Amino acid sequence: MRLLLDTHVAVWAVDNTAMLPARIRTLIAEEAEQVFVSTIVLWEIAIKHSLGRKSAPNVSAARANMHFENAGFFVLPISMAHVLAVADLPGHHGDPFDRMLVAQALTEPMRLVTHDQTLAAYSDTIITF
Repeated sequence: MRLLLDTHVAVWAVDNTAMLPARIRTLIAEEAEQVFVSTIVLWEIAIKHSLGRKSAPNVSAARANMHFENAGFFVLPISMAHVLAVADLPGHHGDPFDRMLVAQALTEPMRLVTHDQTLAAYSDTIITF
């Protein structure tokens, strides 16, 4: 199984934080064949970090990327197919970062791992906790 991690999950996965339930940590570390982080995740971190948002991780995009690489995560670039797939998504969620992650997961296909329960409305392949 190939996993795509949303921003929070990717950061929590490399921080070894208690925010990830044991089943999700096991899924990422032991059950997944490949674990991906989208460039949209790094873009979101860069924007929120540079604006000083409370929701921003306490790490820059460059440092987060280094942590993701050290964890063995693969980078998933944004393709034209991903961009076009966003237009076909129902309006369950308004956040453009999350909508791109859903489009990428459905297009590739991959299992998106997220803490955002709203995203489960897009597909039963989305793993929420």
